[in-house]
Amino acid sequence: MKDSMTIPALMAEIGARAKAAAAELAFAPAAKKTAALEAAADAVWARRAEIIEANAKDLEYGRNKGLTPAMMDRLRLDEARIQGIVGGLRTVAAQADPVGAVIAEWDMPSGIHIERVRTPLGVVGVIYESRPNVTADAGALCLKAGNAVILRGGSESFHSSSAIHACLVDGLKAAGLPEDAIQLVPTRDRAAVSELLTMTDYVDVIVPRGGKGLVGLVQREARVPVFAHLEGIVHIYIDASADLEKTLKVVMNAKTRRTGICGAAECLLIHQDVIDTIGKPVIEALEKAGVEVHAAGALAEIAGTTLATEDDWGHEFLDMIIAAKPVEDVDAAIAHIRRYGSNHTDCIMAEDSWAVERFFQRLDSAILMHNASTQFADGGEFGMGAEIGIATGKMHARGPVGAEQLTSFKYLVTGDGAVRG
Repeated sequence: MKDSMTIPALMAEIGARAKAAAAELAFAPAAKKTAALEAAADAVWARRAEIIEANAKDLEYGRNKGLTPAMMDRLRLDEARIQGIVGGLRTVAAQADPVGAVIAEWDMPSGIHIERVRTPLGVVGVIYESRPNVTADAGALCLKAGNAVILRGGSESFHSSSAIHACLVDGLKAAGLPEDAIQLVPTRDRAAVSELLTMTDYVDVIVPRGGKGLVGLVQREARVPVFAHLEGIVHIYIDASADLEKTLKVVMNAKTRRTGICGAAECLLIHQDVIDTIGKPVIEALEKAGVEVHAAGALAEIAGTTLATEDDWGHEFLDMIIAAKPVEDVDAAIAHIRRYGSNHTDCIMAEDSWAVERFFQRLDSAILMHNASTQFADGGEFGMGAEIGIATGKMHARGPVGAEQLTSFKYLVTGDGAVRG
């Protein structure tokens, strides 16, 4: 950041440069965008030692700030995670270019032919918290969809995000694309976020990726349209027909694989008829793995649990804690999820196809699962290469937001001298 510049002036300059880059990217050849992403992937791997060194500074900052172990895990980068970033960049690079794809076409009796084709959104503002890999994911997906992007990472990941961003710029340079296509806000000052949210002259959509506080702030203050990524109040309902072996495997993975991600399970709803046969073994397995279980009703009688309070329902723990409650049937589970859920991801463990159909039909979460770990709620696992977030709203994009979801469309109408009577 230039010392003499105010935050509004800095953000206006970034916005103007992004808008100019977006105009060029809108018709950039697919091969150039692919080349930029491949070169960026090469740069990330070549500069991995620098990225890990930058990440060490962020981890120290996070420790001093008192981040929870789960949040520190979100922030941490090692060689394996950097390899994951590289893989994500290469997967997005290899995807079909969505820009210009024909979504639908038809002829009219008047003699006109109509095509609906994908077109970039323009300039995307992405505001995210501690996960530095979002820098690569968001930069890659926006570029693939022909959008310029303004990235505003969390204060905790400032150094890591800067190091990854430098690699993305290397990729743009190598492919001869405008360097301003992917910009990172170069300050931790929160005023930059407020400014970004009101830049209607430059920014076409805002994507917030973080906790309830961040998303709430964005929704309150934004003058630019928002793809909301709300918290992951993720439920697993264990039906009376559930298979014990499958349920144990899925619940353990959904809760303990990575507790700090939005697809981590936060609440178990267990059919009252299988408390002893399935509920108890599942809760005991969680406790053995170090999970603190806040239980209600008959489940609270299981040794090692603590009594749940009203605050435990609808709570995103992002930690080795889970809430658990007995329910009468699938309808009671649906009612609980409707009341306390966040429309992110919810799962049913069941062998009864009627219960599954009812759960799928009567809930309106962005992602509904059957006999599968909720940790699959991820764009990479959906074959999108990466994601910019899980949109929980209902306008435009919903669920994992990949390159295709970062496009709009326009109509191309052709005739041969056609006139309207």
